[in-house]
Parts: sequence; C-alpha cells; structure tokens
Amino acid sequence: MAIRTFSSLVRATLHQTPKPHSLRFFFFSTLPHDPPPPPPELINEISRVLSDHRNPKDDLEHTLTVYSPKLSSNLIEQVLKRCKNLGFPAHRFFLWARRVPGLEPSSESYHILVEILGSSKQFALLWDFLIEAREYNYFEIGPKVFWIVFRAYSRANLPSEAIRAFNRMVEFGIKPSADDLDQLLHSLCDRKHVEHAQEVFDKAKHCFVFAPSAKTYSILVRGYARVRDASGARKVFDEMLERNCEVDLLAYNALLDALCKSGDVDGAYKMFQEMGKLGLTPDAYSYAIFIHAYCDADDVHSAYKVLDRMKRYGLVPNVYTYNHIIKTLCKKEKVDDAYLLLDEMIERGADPDTWTYNSIMAYHCDHCEVNRATNLISRMDRTKCLPDRHTYNMVLKLLIRIGRFDRAEEMWEGMSKRKFYPTVATYTVMIHGLVRKKGKMEEACRYFEMMVDDGIPPYSTTVEMLRNRLVGWGQMDVVDVLAGKMERSSCCKVREMAVEMRGRRRRVGRRSEGSEDDDSELERETYE
Repeated sequence: MAIRTFSSLVRATLHQTPKPHSLRFFFFSTLPHDPPPPPPELINEISRVLSDHRNPKDDLEHTLTVYSPKLSSNLIEQVLKRCKNLGFPAHRFFLWARRVPGLEPSSESYHILVEILGSSKQFALLWDFLIEAREYNYFEIGPKVFWIVFRAYSRANLPSEAIRAFNRMVEFGIKPSADDLDQLLHSLCDRKHVEHAQEVFDKAKHCFVFAPSAKTYSILVRGYARVRDASGARKVFDEMLERNCEVDLLAYNALLDALCKSGDVDGAYKMFQEMGKLGLTPDAYSYAIFIHAYCDADDVHSAYKVLDRMKRYGLVPNVYTYNHIIKTLCKKEKVDDAYLLLDEMIERGADPDTWTYNSIMAYHCDHCEVNRATNLISRMDRTKCLPDRHTYNMVLKLLIRIGRFDRAEEMWEGMSKRKFYPTVATYTVMIHGLVRKKGKMEEACRYFEMMVDDGIPPYSTTVEMLRNRLVGWGQMDVVDVLAGKMERSSCCKVREMAVEMRGRRRRVGRRSEGSEDDDSELERETYE
C-alpha cells in the first residue's frame, strides 16, 4: 500500500468534506478529547457502598460488580478522594478496580491510596501494597510516595517509623537526596518530633554526600519554634552561620518565630532591626510573626501598630494573619472592629475564608444575636464563601436554643444549595436540641430517621438519650419503629446499633461523640 503524504491526506479530507473551516475540523477532530468527568451521583453511590461495607467479612467485591461497566480511571480517583477516611474498604475497592479488564488506574490513584492507608494507620497494608507494586511494576515508586509515608508516620506519632521509612528508600531503588531529607525533617518538625529530627539531621551531616542547605536549617529552626524552644533554635541558627551557610529570609523568619513563640518578643524585635545589616528586607511574614505574638498576648493595640507599619511598606497580610487579629478582637468583645477589618481584607485582596467568618459567628452565637448571625451567613453567600460544619452547628444550636425552629428548618433546607451535607454532629445538634424543647420530640425523631436513611451511624449517646426519653413518655411503639428502621439500614454500623435502641448494649465499639478523629471540639460540645 502506498504511503500517503500528510498534504494529500489533508486534500482528500477537504474534498470529502466540502464545508467551511473543514481543515480546522480535521485537525480538531483528530485530537484526543479528555473523558467527561464521572457523574457526582455515581461517585456518591460507590462511596456509600464502601462506607456500608467496612467490615472485612462484608462481600464488597460482589456488591461492586454492577459498577464494572461504568468504571474509569477518573472515577477511581474521585471515589478514593471522597473515601479518605475509609482505609480498609478503599484499599479493597482499588484492588478490585485494578482487576477490571481494560482498566488501568492512574499514578495519582496509587498516590491517593498510599495517603489513605497512611492516614488510617493501615501501615502493614501500606508496605504490602508498595512491595507488591515494586515487584510487579504497577507504577513508579518515586520520592513523593515516601514523602506521604513520612507525613503519615509523623501524624501517627511514630517518628522512629518515619525515619525507618527514609532508610528503606534504597530498597525501592531511590537514593535519598537533600529534598528527601528536608521532607522527612519537615514532617517530623510539623508534628513536634523535633528531637528525632535533630537526631536525623546530625547523622545526615556525616553520612550523606550533600551538605545541609539554609532550607534544611530553617526547617529545624521552625521545628524548635513549634515547641517554643528558643535556645534550640538559636543553636541551630548559630551552626548555620558557622558552616558559612547563606542566611536567607526563610531562616531568619524562622528564628524570629522561635523567639516570639518562646516569649522573647523584645529579643526578636532587636534581631528584626538588624535584618538590614545582613542585606535582608522583611516580608509580610516577618511582620506577621509579631502580629501573632501580640494577639496571643491579647495585645490588640500593638498588633494594629504592626499592621499599620505593613501598610506603609505596601505589604498585605495573608488571611491567616487577619484571622488571628479578628479572633482576638471578638475575644475582647470588639466585634465592630472585627467587621471593619473584614471589610479591609476584601479591599486589599485578602479574601476572607470560613475561619474568618466563623470567628465572628461564634461571637454572635455566644451573645444570642440571631439576626446578625443569619446576616453573616448571607454575607458569606455574597462573597461565595461556603459555610462549613462548624458554621452550621453554631447557628443551628443558637436557633434551636432560642426557639426559632422555623429559621432552623430554613437553614437546614439551604444546606444542599451550598453544597453542604450534614454530618453526624450536625444531625446531633438538631436531635439533642429538639428533644429538650417541649412538643418537639416528633421533630427530633424525624431528624434521627433522616440520619439513619442517609446511612450515618449516630452517636451511642444520641441513641441512648432518644430511647430513654421515648420510654419515659411511654412511646415504646416509636422506639420499635426507629429500631426497625435501623435494622433495615444499608449501613452495617447503623444495623449493629439497633440493639442499643432496643435497650441492649453492644459488647464492642460503642460510638460516642468524641470517637472520631474528624470530630472537632465544637462538635463534642454539641449538647452542653
């Protein structure tokens, strides 16, 4: 067969398709298109299946079979991202998906799974997974995979295991570099394992061919700042000078931070004044260090002085710094000043985030200022800042406490429009709040049923409280209805808790309001 030239192919195409812009059509029609994103409903459905099959004895793979034709690499990624707190079922889902003919999970999916297994402390599974991937060359195991492992062990308060993972990099064909050392030190210091980080650093200086950089020293100095150890920070900083490491702004800011967090703000300010002698110009973070120190000491006046000085030099604080000042203002009952600062943030391009609004919202809720609280929600809508679970929990708790059940219902109905789906703590706010109000037991039971229908396991304290109230009112028939609904739930945890609703205690794993890692202090205070 004769080989046709590119020009002849174009000519043939032009003759076959006598339309304007046909050449453009040819080029664009031959380009590969990105596959359409998976439907959110499908992601939710599969995620729900994983949540309902947490028990190792559950036949998860059989239940997933129906989704085989709909599976794609993108869908695998999205489901894993959604199920980051479901270590074991997420791992089973990934292994099942990898066996589907004609489907190859993306490298990103492998990284996400490593992160899931690490964050859920499934370290044995994690190493088995990596060893198998190395043996069968499923994906390239690079340094970034180990960076995830360092962070996971550090978060789990297993610093020695993080160091051991660093030493195991060579088993996977990776020669540790200065970047890898920096990542290990950063992971350790970020979780306040500074002694372990110092030990690794001291060994690395003698065992590795690369010399520590200013960045490496800065990480250690910042680590000492986190544990408020100014002497340790100074020692590392002095060593950096002795080794003729170029002192950069990152390292200098780290030392200023260490001094301020240790309470030596005056010493930090003296060093701040000497920055010019070293050829360093303070940046926004240099000033922010002092703002945070003054706010921690409830010295708003000094914080404002630093803020004014930043304005003179054309420096804009980041959102985190503004949030610190706003929180301090609300703590000192200066909420009007907090609003002025909120306006300033927007004017200067530092878009407020949910934490910004929640600091002010907490003030309004503590002072039973309903209108100002709901107006703040409206302001969040206008600035396209979505409320989070803390926002909703605070406002719903306030509305129920003062008896504005109509406003609470409105707020609940508006959640889905703002892409928020209630968690167990948000349901608990409604249930416990309504139970305490005269004539609202039926409403409380309705929210409990909604929670069960959503496949969300309630807290044991909620089940016990609701049952006791119903029994006290002689409503055993309602108890039977709720228990029956729990027994028919698609979620195995909800089914297991049905025995508690019937008045029999489970032998294992009672779920209380403080039992989940992602439950905040605010949520644990739900029914105080």
